[in-house]
Amino acid sequence: MRIAKKNSTINAFTRLSMLLAGAGLAAATWAADPAPKDTTASDPLGGKAAPPAAAAKAAPGQPRQITWEELVPKDWDPAKEFKGMDLSALNDGDPRANELLMKMQEVSNNAPTNPAMNGADIKIPGFIVPLEEAKGEVTEFLLVPYFGACIHTPPPPANQILHVVTPKGAKFRAMDTVWVTGKLQTLRNDSMMGVSGYHVNATSVTKYTGGAK
Repeated sequence: MRIAKKNSTINAFTRLSMLLAGAGLAAATWAADPAPKDTTASDPLGGKAAPPAAAAKAAPGQPRQITWEELVPKDWDPAKEFKGMDLSALNDGDPRANELLMKMQEVSNNAPTNPAMNGADIKIPGFIVPLEEAKGEVTEFLLVPYFGACIHTPPPPANQILHVVTPKGAKFRAMDTVWVTGKLQTLRNDSMMGVSGYHVNATSVTKYTGGAK
């Protein structure tokens, strides 16, 4: 078992790598089982954002399938506060590692949301992190873009976590892959598993089968 100081340092390194990669997420090196096509362990943001023309294509009254990348403001740069830092200079017991971790946690928890997504009817794939259960069904959970987030690894930035409430309940377990459909709101929620920048009142939570089915 690693001692507390070493754990804090390793978490700091992990968190920094997550913040510095792309729009604030790391290319996770652990295996996904299985990962949605648009959000894999090696590509947690789901690749490039859909072109405007493609993104606008949705049947009248139907939700639009989105990528995780669309939830991140294009001008957000989580790495700007950490540029020039040399992590290799920090030893396991260096107190600066804990200070760095706290700073990175603050940046992650306050990651800005994309205001253009507020009120949108959306459909998105992801992994379940249960928060509340009733009669064997999940009624409240976090939806995250890659396997292990919030459970086996540090939470992603708040703009990459959706707080989902489903009145009907859903028979899924932790890290099951699902499609979530519902109205998206830019609403912050703090939970023991992570800080979410978005909220979804789900109209449906269905098993992920691949593609846009």
